[in-house]
Amino acid sequence: MIHTDGACLGNPGPGGYGVVLQYGAHRRELSGGFRRTTNNRMELMAVIEGLRALKEPCDVTLYSDSQYVVRAMTEGWARRWRANGWRRDRTTKASNPDLWEELLRLTEVHNVEFRWVRGHAGNRENERCDELAVAAAEGRELAVDAGYEATAGPLR
Repeated sequence: MIHTDGACLGNPGPGGYGVVLQYGAHRRELSGGFRRTTNNRMELMAVIEGLRALKEPCDVTLYSDSQYVVRAMTEGWARRWRANGWRRDRTTKASNPDLWEELLRLTEVHNVEFRWVRGHAGNRENERCDELAVAAAEGRELAVDAGYEATAGPLR
């Protein structure tokens, strides 16, 4: 099982992600922060980093409080955006194609079942992921989210 959450202090602003991986009695927590990003990017980054942490192809139940992520994967939006050259429709570009591309690649390695959980509703693992994400966003030495800053411009 993988639980994930992303956080952003302002949107855009400093952001972070938190991940809890569980397999039997084993448990691992991951987090990271970026100096300027968006909440949706951090939600995606949490999922990506959770799947990247797996050492071999796995069957995964992944829990996220992001309907953006869960619905894009379960309803086929992300695959459709990719097939349409990262366009949602004829006039609208899909956001975050760099992260969606990586997530789709990882779902070709792992068999992932995406499940939505309500955020801030007492789910212990979701609450822990939120704590990790907020702490990462509040960190001192935050990484550059090159995928975001390449399109939004550098932090001034």
